[in-house]
Amino acid sequence: MGVYLLSLSLTSISANAQTGTLPKIGTSSIVGKTDGIDIEAKVQSPSAQATPLQIACVFEYTANDLTTPPALPANLNGMLHVDDALKGLITGLRASGKFKGYLYETLLITPAPGTMPAKQLLLIGLGDRNKFDPDIMFTVGAIGMREALRLGVTSYSHASNLKDAGVESPTAVVASNVVKGAVEAYRTQAYLKEKNMSAYKPLTKMTLLSGPAFYEVSTQAIKEAMASFNN
Repeated sequence: MGVYLLSLSLTSISANAQTGTLPKIGTSSIVGKTDGIDIEAKVQSPSAQATPLQIACVFEYTANDLTTPPALPANLNGMLHVDDALKGLITGLRASGKFKGYLYETLLITPAPGTMPAKQLLLIGLGDRNKFDPDIMFTVGAIGMREALRLGVTSYSHASNLKDAGVESPTAVVASNVVKGAVEAYRTQAYLKEKNMSAYKPLTKMTLLSGPAFYEVSTQAIKEAMASFNN
């Protein structure tokens, strides 16, 4: 798959948003289907996504990394909205060391009623932001799928939140790796189920969330990933 390097600056993001050339919040499409799972791309903040399980990724804590992100203005920062909805819980957990955000560390949260529409929120740690490698997102995708199956949900949403954290990353590679890791994990569980060594509810939909500026490139990357599954 080709690597799509994102060259949109904050200025171009803001300009496009003002002229209405970016997809609106709530824009979505079913990009493809594999193993009985609809793979959806959607423009939405994880704080506003109604889903049985919302996955969000966070780096190890550095001071003010959500409240003053270096890469995105506040109105485009989905992770800041999640933290605000939970009244600073995520910042508090990370700043206190209760959840450090180490690579592949997980924490399951049940949001209080009225805070955010997701029934459950799964945080997955990405480790040191200065050592980020997009290849880790394959394993992150697999972890998310395994946890979704363990929790018994039939659909879930994933938000990588890399741009929110101010980390430059190849958006298409990240989206592709998340989907590929998730599908491989699902196929492993299906293999075990055939041998009567696993039981789970079949997943029907996985949704990848993105900001408006990254929707098209994410959608194209998912399409190419889907093509590789079905060949």
